[in-house]
Amino acid sequence: MTAAYDTPVVLDRREGPYGEVALRRHGELLQIIANGCFLMDTSDGRSERVLVDVALAELDDRADPAVLIGGLGVGFSLAHAAANGRWGAITVVEREPAVVDWHRHGPLSEMSGRALADPRTTVVEADLVAYLRETCATYDALCLDIDNGPDWTVTDGNDGLYSPAGLASCARVLKPGGVLAVWSARPSPEFEGTLRNAGFQRVRTEEIPVARGVPDAVHLAVRPG
Repeated sequence: MTAAYDTPVVLDRREGPYGEVALRRHGELLQIIANGCFLMDTSDGRSERVLVDVALAELDDRADPAVLIGGLGVGFSLAHAAANGRWGAITVVEREPAVVDWHRHGPLSEMSGRALADPRTTVVEADLVAYLRETCATYDALCLDIDNGPDWTVTDGNDGLYSPAGLASCARVLKPGGVLAVWSARPSPEFEGTLRNAGFQRVRTEEIPVARGVPDAVHLAVRPG
């Protein structure tokens, strides 16, 4: 357990393509900080695992589905996907080279080392919004967690993911009947409406209780097909 008086220790700090990113250790926890703003840590991971599980459950008995995980973060979603033999292929899109390096060669390898060594796993260093717009690849599921969610983005440009144009890109790379799962720091009824207006079906929100405050959420939607 991390004591309240523990002082965070910066393990690495780098200038990336979108500003400064830092990796800190706070007691037993590892934390990622972007431009001075706390993004995530290794304290829980329940909602990141739910993100993967509910997407797979929506696919029913589809054989060897391919999943794209948007945002490597501290590795919860990747590690959880790789622990499940049902996924046929796992692609992770992460735009910060430092984060990828911390997973491959740094302290975050304790979270993701086995998953990165899994032959099903491919890591793509790219901006997710641009990747979805430009790639020729298609997927059975998109599990996206690149910011705080549709109502509160920290990084410029990430809000484009939740826009009609961003959702059109998501639909473009999803196979018929494919699942879009979007992590959010709080439920967003407005985003549910945006998903429906973008032509997605079976829109719903899975809420994950947290110790304090509003629950985390995973917004789910299915591409018709």
